[in-house]
Amino acid sequence: MLLQQYKIVFGGTMGAGKSEAIKMLSDIPVMQTETINTDLDAHSKYLTTVGIDYGEIILDDETKVGLYGTPGQDRFDFMWTIICKGAIGIIILIDHSRKERVQDLEFYLANFKEYSDNIVIGITHLDEQNDQMLKIYRDYMIENNYRYPLFGVDVRLKNDVLLMIEALIAVVEVQNILFKGGV
Repeated sequence: MLLQQYKIVFGGTMGAGKSEAIKMLSDIPVMQTETINTDLDAHSKYLTTVGIDYGEIILDDETKVGLYGTPGQDRFDFMWTIICKGAIGIIILIDHSRKERVQDLEFYLANFKEYSDNIVIGITHLDEQNDQMLKIYRDYMIENNYRYPLFGVDVRLKNDVLLMIEALIAVVEVQNILFKGGV
């Protein structure tokens, strides 16, 4: 039996939880390409991804879903094209504790929508900066006529990460139905 490999990409701001989200879901040990963070202006975390994080979910029928994490810094944007090729969709994570959070959303949406129309947005670190919560992101998306699913998530909670995956798969399924002329 030939196994079909599917691919989901996690992109977004440095420190938003891309690596943690992949670790939370992966059924295999996660391959990480982290090094000491030298961009302390962008984020104070000790380690940062400079290549690809990779994990897998193995479904009951043995289908493998690859989970790929991109580096958050835009100086590594050349990696995004490579990582996103062939993905069924992209989950963009935005760190709500950053002052530039709406500009971050604008930047990552502008870049990642080039690779896929199947995007889900997760807003992290809501516990660190609780002003306006998701309203500022909804307002931005309405203003710009974006209709991507938007969630407040804690990537340390498996169910929060699964919710984004399920939303992404639902978007893919709806688009397949519409593309095939159904409904």
